[in-house]
Amino acid sequence: KKVFYSELAYIVGLVSLALSAAFMERADFGVSMVVAPAYLLHLKVSQYLPFFSFGMAEYTLQAVLLIVMVIVIRKFRLSYLFSFVTAVVYGFVLDLSMMCVAFIPSELLVTRIILYIIGLLGCAIGVSLLFHTYISPEVYELFVKEVSGIMKVDINKFKTIYDLSSCVLAIIMSFMFFGLWHFEGVKIGTVVCALLNGVTIGMFSKLF
Repeated sequence: KKVFYSELAYIVGLVSLALSAAFMERADFGVSMVVAPAYLLHLKVSQYLPFFSFGMAEYTLQAVLLIVMVIVIRKFRLSYLFSFVTAVVYGFVLDLSMMCVAFIPSELLVTRIILYIIGLLGCAIGVSLLFHTYISPEVYELFVKEVSGIMKVDINKFKTIYDLSSCVLAIIMSFMFFGLWHFEGVKIGTVVCALLNGVTIGMFSKLF
């Protein structure tokens, strides 16, 4: 067996997640359902506070999710705080990724499809890598890992349920922020990602 260090898995996983979110946003078929609520929060708040970036919305929302998780599992560990540190680091990498990806032309439909597929696969790879490291993952992944363990549900099945729930939440937020039947950030690509993410994560997890 060849050694792939957990520390490297952590770094590659974070970068992969950030880049995949930026690619999917650039493709404009709808962002990943996991980041969709944060993306909508960014779109709404940035109308009044221009400095409120996508990355800032990410770790703000993850702080709220961390509190919810602690209430649900009725347990707190110091390592949970490191998940928030991971969220902050991810937020900075995400903002940097958004700036880099902004230079990629996305007028052609073929280009957008390629960007979307890269984002979809990159998201699954990033989550799978973070699941295989001892370092605290983002709060999203921590929530899935801890709650599925408490409920004794298969982690990949629970991930699919969580993704679909995030998708529904994002649709509700889109209606609340931008008007009824106005889909902003949540489009067909978001639904496809919600349905396939758990399966692709499971596939890459077995591979790793």
